[in-house]
Amino acid sequence: MTLIFAFGTSTTYGAWDVEGGWVQRLRKYLDQQQLANLDLYYVIYNLGVSGDTSQDILERFTFETEQRTKLQDEQEDIIFLFSVGVNDSMFDNKTKKHQIPLNTYVKNISALIQQAKKYTSLSKIFFLGSKPVDDTKVDPIPWKAGCSYLTTAVELYDANCAEVCKKNKIPFIDIYIPFKQQRNYSKLLLDGVHPTTEGHKFIFELVKDFLVQQKVIP
Repeated sequence: MTLIFAFGTSTTYGAWDVEGGWVQRLRKYLDQQQLANLDLYYVIYNLGVSGDTSQDILERFTFETEQRTKLQDEQEDIIFLFSVGVNDSMFDNKTKKHQIPLNTYVKNISALIQQAKKYTSLSKIFFLGSKPVDDTKVDPIPWKAGCSYLTTAVELYDANCAEVCKKNKIPFIDIYIPFKQQRNYSKLLLDGVHPTTEGHKFIFELVKDFLVQQKVIP
């Protein structure tokens, strides 16, 4: 049996997708594979929490993981999928500070890698890059007075996450560039930051193809 833990934010949770988001789509895909081959057994835990930052995920990582592995069989495999960064980069226009400072974000990503290493190998710890944002809709953020999601900040945090993964030899799934290369990519964003149903489908395809290529799922 393989356990897959998807830690993240509202996008990981699947907000605003009638199909449940990219994680639910991944589960559906693996369920179909299992029904066709009963030797396969995958269990996916969606651990996305709306509004979470890297600090929030780091603080709940061990507890969430322990609750789902305390009866673990030694033959079970564990895969971690982390997707976090956009909320960290959120900019307060009054204080001129990001919600989580960049240096703290980098430390948190490194700490998450160290925590995850206690449960599995480096080749089975994956970080998803951030998706783009549409500044025209989220600068400022309609539902968060005085704050903004900014393309420049998202790109900076995304690049730093990729760099930490590279240094630690952790697979990094680039979401930002493929997403932004889509014609009228902003139409894949419902409100400037959360993906539409088609946006979630696109992310799922990127993640699924990468995991298949890495030979961790069929």
